[in-house]
Amino acid sequence: MKKKTIGILGGMGPLATADLFEKIIAHTRAARDQEHLRVLIDSNTRIPDRTAAILQGGEDPAPELRSSARGLERQGAELLIMPCNTAHYFYDAVQSSVSIPVLHMIRIMVQALRRKGIQQAGLLATDGTIQTGIYQKCFENSGISLLTPDPAGQKALMDMIYQGVKAGRRTYDSGPVRQTMEDLLHQGAETLILGCTELPLAVRLYHLDFPTSDPTLELALEAIRQAGGETV
Repeated sequence: MKKKTIGILGGMGPLATADLFEKIIAHTRAARDQEHLRVLIDSNTRIPDRTAAILQGGEDPAPELRSSARGLERQGAELLIMPCNTAHYFYDAVQSSVSIPVLHMIRIMVQALRRKGIQQAGLLATDGTIQTGIYQKCFENSGISLLTPDPAGQKALMDMIYQGVKAGRRTYDSGPVRQTMEDLLHQGAETLILGCTELPLAVRLYHLDFPTSDPTLELALEAIRQAGGETV
């Protein structure tokens, strides 16, 4: 099978983009450089904030998303992936702008949790992702129920995403977020979905040792398979 070129529609944010690329490399079975997959990356930091656009009438990110998608296709990408959960609110606009497949991270996450037999999960995500119901729609009829943080917990989570990871702070008081994660587990969540691509970084940076499920990792694994690579 001829291996396909992966295009990463990134910049939302740059660290999350690098995290996805690193996971593709780390989970591809390869004994030498030439056995890795070709990956094109557009870290387009001009893409407006997705949560601000959805909830506060901010600048529409769809034009920049479509522009990046078309640019990656012109450069030779044969499938696209977006390391941003909230950006999947604009998934149809991106997919309709290109003739190559755009993998849907949230749908991939649903299938991964179903394979693991999960019946209830806690969702950690941005206000935009939570309030638009992107995850809730994808999880309908999946047999998996979703729990979300209370208002105080959601506020703490947003602060960590924006004032912690996106701000590049390596030290951050994660106590309120730890409490939020513990609360969801006590309510019956079997795993906590890291439904913002900054959260896998936060888990490592701030040593948040809880049972989690990483959509970025599942996206990387599926991209490797779809591109004709082998996973490890």
